[in-house]
Amino acid sequence: MSGLLSNIAEGQKAWVVFSGQTEISWLKFLKPGFRHCYVLINDGERWTSIDPLSHVTEVSVHHHVPVDFDLPSWLQSRGNHVVCAPLHRDVTKAAPFMLFTCVEAVKRVLGIHRRGVFTPWQLYQHLTFSH
Repeated sequence: MSGLLSNIAEGQKAWVVFSGQTEISWLKFLKPGFRHCYVLINDGERWTSIDPLSHVTEVSVHHHVPVDFDLPSWLQSRGNHVVCAPLHRDVTKAAPFMLFTCVEAVKRVLGIHRRGVFTPWQLYQHLTFSH
C-alpha cells in the first residue's frame, strides 16, 4: 500500500490556504486571518481543493482553472495566507485521536501527526517555521 501512496503523491504539490472568514460566531476568538483553513493540490493536470467545513467537506476539481495558473498567489492577493506544504505519504502509523476540525482534516491530508497543533494559526506556524 505504501508504494501506491507514494505513486499518488508523485508530482503533487500542496498548499494550505488560511482565511479569516467564518460564519460561525464562536470561532471569532481565533486569530484574525486564521479562522479557517483548507488544502489546495496541483497534480500537474488539475487544481483540486479539499475544504473541510463544519457541515460538509467540499472536494472540488477546478476544471475552469488552467493548471499553469498561479492559484496560490491569486488566493493570497485576495487576502488569504497561503503556505506551500509537504505531502507526507511515508507515514504508516495511525494519526492520533483528535476532534475533527478544519485543522485536523488538513493535517490528515498532509500526513501531519502533531498533537499540539489545534488552530489554524498553530498550523500556519508549524508549516512556516518547521521546514
